Amino acid sequence: MDLTNYQLVKQGAEAKLYTGTFLGQEVVVKERFSKKYRHPALDTQLTRDRHRAEVRALAKCRQCGVRVPTMYLADNITTTIVMENITTGITARDFINNMLEEKNTAQLSKLAVLIGETVAKMHSNGLIHGDITTSNILVMLDNISINLVMIDFGLSFQEGVAEDKGVDLYVLERAFLSTHPNTEELFAEIMEAYKKKAGKQAGEVIKKFEEIRLRGRKRTMVG
Repeated sequence: MDLTNYQLVKQGAEAKLYTGTFLGQEVVVKERFSKKYRHPALDTQLTRDRHRAEVRALAKCRQCGVRVPTMYLADNITTTIVMENITTGITARDFINNMLEEKNTAQLSKLAVLIGETVAKMHSNGLIHGDITTSNILVMLDNISINLVMIDFGLSFQEGVAEDKGVDLYVLERAFLSTHPNTEELFAEIMEAYKKKAGKQAGEVIKKFEEIRLRGRKRTMVG
């Protein structure tokens, strides 16, 4: 895909993000690039595998009712994804910080429930996000309701078992509490909503989550 007329807005460890228009739509283009330090054959395989996993994850979310940016094009040769540019939302990170500043506990609780339910919905459909942070969740606001859009599925995979789901929750907890200190009660609301939405499978996942948490604490104490 020719990106000459697109503007580079961000470069991460795995990909570059561009903005522009595609078929009359405002879009974000995610282009995965090669890593020179990796063996060329391994690099090509990893880049393609992660690209395809992200494409599958976006499609899976649409199927199971989790809102994600609309995907317009997936180029498996150039490992490029063209998707909707959502400009009307803010990151959950900014939303939480704003609500904490305003001491708006009602809106924070609404958000916590939505995050818990959304993660549970993905997990119930076998989808592991791999990098759930409050920067990878967009909050869409209208007059009375809050809706979420999940983004950045670059580390995602499917057919995850309870251990994988536990790790997903642990990554969320670590990211949440490090980004938003002293919000343990709010994270507890996320977990409560997760348990309710996940139903029977929640028990085994929460057990794995607690085990992973314990291992993490032991590593912290030793290291």
